[in-house]
Amino acid sequence: MAEATTAIGRPFSVRRQPGFTTIAMLCFIMLYAPMLTLVVYSFNAGESITVWQGFSWVWYDTAINNREIQQATVRSLQIAFVATAFATTAATMAALATTRTTNFGGQTFVYTLVNMPLMVPEIVTGIALLIFFAMIKISTGYTGMGYLFAAHTAFCIPFAYLPIRARLEDMDLTLENAAADLYATPWMTFRRITLPLLWPGILAGAMLAFVISLDDVVITLLVAGPGQDTLPLYMIGQLRRIVTPEMNAVSSLFLLVSALLVTVFFFLNRRKN
Repeated sequence: MAEATTAIGRPFSVRRQPGFTTIAMLCFIMLYAPMLTLVVYSFNAGESITVWQGFSWVWYDTAINNREIQQATVRSLQIAFVATAFATTAATMAALATTRTTNFGGQTFVYTLVNMPLMVPEIVTGIALLIFFAMIKISTGYTGMGYLFAAHTAFCIPFAYLPIRARLEDMDLTLENAAADLYATPWMTFRRITLPLLWPGILAGAMLAFVISLDDVVITLLVAGPGQDTLPLYMIGQLRRIVTPEMNAVSSLFLLVSALLVTVFFFLNRRKN
C-alpha cells in the first residue's frame, strides 16, 4: 500500500518515460552529426568533401584570402548590423506601445499585424518586397543597397519583437509606478528603470535579428541587385558550380561566430540577473 501511494504521489517526469533517452539521443545525432561532419571535412587536405585525405588548414587559408568571400562577408555584416539596429529599435517601440499602455480596441490586431511576417511564407514576403521596390526603382532610378537594408529590417522586426515583448510582460510595474509617484518624467522612468530591466530582452532580440539577417537567402536573392551578393548567396552560387572543402571552412567559421554570440549572450544575461 505504501509503495502504491509513493508511486501515485511521485511527480511526473518525462525522463522516466519509455524510450525517452533513445529518442533524445537520436535527435541530438540528427542535429549535430551533419555539423560535426562539415567541420571535420573543412580540415581535409584534398578537394573531396567525402574522402578524407589528411589534415590541413589550407581551405581556411584559401577562404580567408578569397577576395570575393571577403567582399561578400563585409556586405553581409553591413546589412546585418544596419538591419539589427533599425529592427531592434522599431521592435522595442512596438513592444512598449503594446504592453505599457491600457487595453485598447484593436490591440490583438496590432499584435497579429506585427507578427504576421512570421506566419507568411518567406517567398511571399520576398515577392511582395520585389514588386514594391521595383515600383520605387522605376520612380526614382535608385538601385543601391538601401533596398536590402529596408528588406532585412522589415522581416527582422517580428523576430526582435517577440523576446522584447516577453521580457516586458514578465517585468513588474512596481518600480515604474514608484518612479512616477516620485515625479519622474516618462522619459526618465524609461531611461533609469525600464531600459536597464529590459536590456536582456533587447539584447536577445538584437542577436536573433542579427542571425536571421546574416543567413537569409530567399528575400536577399529576390531583392539584391547586380554586385550585391551576400555571403549566403555567394556560397549557393559556388555550390552550384564546384563543391570543395572551402565552403566547409566558411560554414565552420559561421558556426563559430554563432557559438560565440550565444556564449557572450549567456554570460551577459547571467551577469545581469
